[in-house]
This record gives sequence, structure tokens and C-alpha cells, in this order.
Amino acid sequence: MKTINPGVAGIPHDLPIMKTYDRIQAAFPGGPLPAVVVVQADDVTAPAVQKGIQEMTDKALASGQMAQPVTTQVAPDKSAEVVSIPMQGDGTDAKSETALATLRDDVIPTTIAKVDGTQTDVTGLTAGSKDFNDAMGARLPYVFAFVLGLAFLLLLVTFRSIVVPIKAIVLNLLSVGASYGILTLVFQDGHGEKLLGFESLGGITAWLPLFLFVILFGLSMDYHVFILSRIREAVDRGESTDDAVAHGIRSTAGVVTSAAMVMVAVFAIFATLSSIEFKMMGVGLAAAILIDATLVRAVLLPATMKLLGDRNWYLPKRLNWLPKISHEGAPEPARA
Repeated sequence: MKTINPGVAGIPHDLPIMKTYDRIQAAFPGGPLPAVVVVQADDVTAPAVQKGIQEMTDKALASGQMAQPVTTQVAPDKSAEVVSIPMQGDGTDAKSETALATLRDDVIPTTIAKVDGTQTDVTGLTAGSKDFNDAMGARLPYVFAFVLGLAFLLLLVTFRSIVVPIKAIVLNLLSVGASYGILTLVFQDGHGEKLLGFESLGGITAWLPLFLFVILFGLSMDYHVFILSRIREAVDRGESTDDAVAHGIRSTAGVVTSAAMVMVAVFAIFATLSSIEFKMMGVGLAAAILIDATLVRAVLLPATMKLLGDRNWYLPKRLNWLPKISHEGAPEPARA
């Protein structure tokens, strides 16, 4: 999966606002949104600073990855100067990213950055997209660790088992992984463009993977705990694990199926919207809920519980101090 910032490319060009945008671009061609270089100093109009800015501009244009027209704007207090430099590409493709890397790693360090007392930063569509992806990639492990760790602890205390939380996390991650795979297949690789009415941008909008993870993990865990509670109640009444699994699936099937149908129908509506970002969100959520409520909860969950049998409830002796939680009051007598 490749994450990108779609920008204006994610909006269908048959909309009135985009037709106006295309006419403006045709009448006043200026390329994609430029890289915005912000130079800060005590006085940016000082000769040394202006010389550094000019050297930066000349070297950027000489690279062949950036072009005219280069525009500048000085703050009224002369503490900052904004230099806008158009780059190759559409703002989010490989050409734009290469040009941004050249600007940040080669052009600026060898020109304006050498001037004492200056600070230079780069923003714009391409820079914002790259920085967001880098920040998300760096923080994503912490989010996953926190969510999965907290889910493990809560399930460990609730069901007094280390097998149940581990299995729940694995099964829930299957739903999330399936959603990621479908998004990559459809929106990144371009399968189903005519059916859904979009043109592939070669990537997934950057905010969506983390959003899908937290939403889908919460919904999947909701189903999981609901079913497991019924199974655990039956086990507490003295039933075998096989009978308890059958009872749990049978008693929750109607509720789980009905809830899944409602959510799939609601999420699928987003796939009919014009913005490709909302299409991605709708397809990802609808597909994941459908897979989760059928293959994962109705097949994999009962199958793994029946295979493991009494090992589902394994708890090391050193954890026997955990509190015992009754799910539905006093246990009922076992059914004949």
C-alpha cells in the first residue's frame, strides 16, 4: 500500500467546480501547486540573505526539476520571505517527490542554509503530503501497540484467559488486513474503476489506513466480545466448549448479522459519492465489516475455539489473582 495526498486529483473533473478549475488552469497555466520555501532571519532584505535566496533559486532552476515562474513575498517586518518554486509532476507523484528531495537535500543546504542567522523550511502540497506520511509512519507502531495492548489486557481480565485475547487480536487484524488489501487492489491497482466511477491515483489517501484501523478494530472487537460472552456464560454453566460454541454462535447470529447488514449498507453509500477519498472509506469499511461478520466471526472464530477446546480458557497459575467477572449474574443450571 502506498499512501498519498490526492489533492485536487481526488475530485471528479465532471463537477462544475472542477470544470471551472480546469478552465482557469488552461487560461493561466502555472503548473501544480509550488513548493513554498520560507526563509526566516532578523532582516531577510540584508544583502547576504538575498544573495543566498538568489543562489537557491538559480540552483533549483538549474536542476531541471523546478521551473519558472518563481515568486517571492517579504513580510512587513522583514523577518521572513516566502519563495514559491513550481516543481515537476502533479504534486503527489514520483516526479514531485524527487524534486522535493532535491530541493531539501541538495539545493537549500548548499545555498541559503549556509547564510548565518537564517532558518529555511519547505512546505506546500508535496512537502505536506510527504511530512504527513513520514509522521504517520513513525507514530503508527505506537498507536498499534497501545490499541492492541489495551485490548489484550481488557480481554485477559474479562475472560481470564491468555488464549482468548491473543486469538481475538489475530482475528480482528485479519479484518483490518483484508480491508487494506481490498483498498490496494481496487484504488491503488485500479481494478473496478468503471464499476465505482473513479480513476486510480496510484495510492491510498494518507489519513485512511489509521482511520480504518481504529474504527474496524473497535467494531470487530464489539462483535467478538458479544459472541465470546455468550460462549463463556455457557461454559460457566458447565457445558463443554463445543456445546458452548454452538450455543454462542446460534444465540448471537441474528443480532450480529442484522448489525452487519445495517453497517454494510450505510458504509456502501459512501462508495457512491464523487470524492475518491470517501469512496475509499466506504469500500474499505463495507468490505471489512462484511468479511468480519461472515468469514471471521461465523467461520474462523467458532472453528478455532472448537479446535482448541478447553485450551481456550488457559490461564497461568501466577495470574489466578485476576478478578472473576460474571457476565450475566448467577450461573444457570446446564441444559440437558
